[in-house]
Amino acid sequence: MLNVIPSMFVLGLAALAALRLVLNRWSPPENATERLVAARALAFAIAVQSIHFAEEAATGFHERLGAVFGLPGMPFSGFVVFNVTWIVIWVAAVPGLRSGRTAAFFVAWFLAIAAMANGMAHPLLAIADGRYFPGLVSSPLLAVAGVWLWLRLSRATLPRDQRTSPSSRSVRL
Repeated sequence: MLNVIPSMFVLGLAALAALRLVLNRWSPPENATERLVAARALAFAIAVQSIHFAEEAATGFHERLGAVFGLPGMPFSGFVVFNVTWIVIWVAAVPGLRSGRTAAFFVAWFLAIAAMANGMAHPLLAIADGRYFPGLVSSPLLAVAGVWLWLRLSRATLPRDQRTSPSSRSVRL
């Protein structure tokens, strides 16, 4: 169980940041075009995350991450289930993002933040380990996808204090 602590810490912070964003931003109905573009950016980020996951799985990320922190490796089956579950959640969020669902925005913000964190973490892990670290090759592209998704989500949303109509006060899940 200790082997998942580093990942859960970082992903927990990403989830808290995504929650804060979703609670403080909204997408008005007139932003439908921006939501469509954001949904495309989400689909691209999912594709890049899938490539990144494949690189990590093929090169032993599940074993090497724990070792950096003096912990045992993560079971491969748990690593696969965790990643595939998130990929399915992200894919399911694409149509929800297009229609402005709050839960879909949470999932998309989470991926954007996690992708940018991955883009920084893998090079730092490689430096700390003094050699290639699993996921290093695809992490820069994942960071770019995360930044693009962040920018598109930012354009598709407004701060909640910029609500334009009383009917827009409800939060759609």
